[in-house]
Amino acid sequence: MGATKTDHFTDSQNQIAKMAKALGHPARIAIIEYLMKVNQCICGDIVNELPLAQPTVSQHLKELKNAGIIKGSIEGNSICYCIDENAVSLLNSYFSNILQTVRKGNCC
Repeated sequence: MGATKTDHFTDSQNQIAKMAKALGHPARIAIIEYLMKVNQCICGDIVNELPLAQPTVSQHLKELKNAGIIKGSIEGNSICYCIDENAVSLLNSYFSNILQTVRKGNCC
């Protein structure tokens, strides 16, 4: 079996790309903004905040969790989600580095 295209890139590049892809949907941005507002919540709370069906919200939560942007813990029959501080730190470092580089250079 041949190498996948992601094999040609560093782990860091693949991780940033996976997170960026997960952030590429407005419903997921809305979920993150809601989690920032409440600092954690149960899935049902998110469903009440978005104009989406519960299975759709669950799928978006799964994508964010698989990308490492959020984490969840089981509490009884519910899952409590919060933003993963390590993921935010990684994204912050990545985009801060881009910003510093752009500020130093002479862009067209």
